[in-house]
This record gives sequence, structure tokens and C-alpha cells, in this order.
Amino acid sequence: MISEKTVEETICQLYKKAVIDLNDDVIKALENALENESDELAKLNIENILKNIKLAHENQIPMCQDTGLGIVFVKLGNVEVENLKTAIENGVKKASSQVPLRPNIVDPLTRENSGNNLGDKIPYINIELTDTDYLELTILPKGFGSENNNKLKMALPAEGEEGIKDFVVESVLQAGGKPCPPMVVGVGIGGTSDMAMKLAKEAMLDEIGTPNKDPKLAEMEKEILNRINSNGKGPMGLGGKTTALDVKIKTSATHTAGLPIGVCIQCWAHRHKTAILKDEN
Repeated sequence: MISEKTVEETICQLYKKAVIDLNDDVIKALENALENESDELAKLNIENILKNIKLAHENQIPMCQDTGLGIVFVKLGNVEVENLKTAIENGVKKASSQVPLRPNIVDPLTRENSGNNLGDKIPYINIELTDTDYLELTILPKGFGSENNNKLKMALPAEGEEGIKDFVVESVLQAGGKPCPPMVVGVGIGGTSDMAMKLAKEAMLDEIGTPNKDPKLAEMEKEILNRINSNGKGPMGLGGKTTALDVKIKTSATHTAGLPIGVCIQCWAHRHKTAILKDEN
């Protein structure tokens, strides 16, 4: 049995670490972008981002005032877990008061704020069943400066790979500086409309700078990234070589009549943390 208390405390600590300490792969990508830049304003923007990351770590405070909407990816293996949903919700609530997190969650119509980052169906919990002997929890705090620029297209199958690449590039470039680039771009292809968007979010969890294991998808990621960065929008949309740090793609089988394409955009503060829990007995 994995206890409710263990899950609650794990979610709280994951949320805290996610909003304060950026993962090494993202920091490395930003440092590489700085070395690659020749535009002085672009260099200044990346330098300030890296300085911000360092100060957040040193002072143990969130790196961005938007501490996001809590998205939790759960991989549930062959283990017994006590009150999983309640534990996750209480973990987010606990993090909201302890970190603290900005209260971001409101009713969509009345705009009434819950004050603790909980709400109807929020945090957004995604559960995948796996044949493992553990419970894996990943927290992805999603800021809405980037989330507001996501795109979905129910493309025709005839549009093919070129249509997919064109749509992703167009979506990112239309966003301009609004998502606080350099950004990470997740792409979901296939499934249904909702699956495509979920796949796009999951894709972003893969390590930045590491090519896709599927050679065909790796080539697509590389081409899309090059096309995005060759446009010159750059950090914060003010010019430069690095509009995106990476492009990540996940796919799913789909219906013969469809080609869903989801594009999920993430700001430079690409925050996520993962923990694995095993039976406590």
C-alpha cells in the first residue's frame, strides 16, 4: 500500500521543486542558446532568464509569478494506492500555502477564485495504467501566457506530413513573443481531438535536446525546429536565433478519415518534476 500521506507530501514537494528549480536539460538548452546568439538584445534576454533561474534557486522562491495550473500525469502500476485523487488534491493545496503558489484557479464563468489552486476537475489528473510495480507521479505546472497560444487542427489526411509541419510552424510564429520564448513546443498527432492535445503536453516531458527515438519523428522535430528558429523572432519575440529550444512529437493511431494535430506551447520556464513511489510494506 502507498499511503495517502505519502502521495500528498510527494505532490507538494514536486510542485515546490518544479516552480523553483528548472531541470538541467532546460538550463543547458538555454546556455547553448546564449552561446549561439549573435544578437546583443537576444543575448541580454537569455542572460536575464538564466539570472532569474539562479536567483529563484538561491532564494528558494518561484521563478515566475505565474505558478501555473496543476497538471498531474499518473502512471499507475500494479500497486495499491490509498485515496489517490484526494491525496493529489491535498498535495496541490498544501503546496499552494507552503511554497507559496499564486492562487490561479477560478470558476470559468463567475471568475470566483478558490484561493487554493483547487477547482472543479482541477488539478487536471491524467491516469495511465502500466504493467509495473510502482506509481509514477509527474507535476506539470502550466502557465497560461503560453497555454493561451495552443492550437488544434482537425486536418484532412491528404494534408500529410507537410501539412503537419506547416501548421506547427504557423502556430508558433503566430504566437510571437506572447509565450515568453525561447519556448518548448509539444506536438500531438493522431487519436482524437482531445488526445492530440494531451499527447502534445506529454511530448514536452521528454528530455530537451535529446532526439526522438523514432528516426522519422526525430527528423520532423529537427526540421520544424529549424524552420521556427530561422524566422528570427528570438527570445521574448525581440529578435535572435532562438525562438524555440526544442520541438517534441508524440503520435497515436487515429481514424482513417482524420488527422488531428495538437500544438502545445511552453514558455522558457518549462517546469516539471517526476517521482516514483513503491509499495511501503
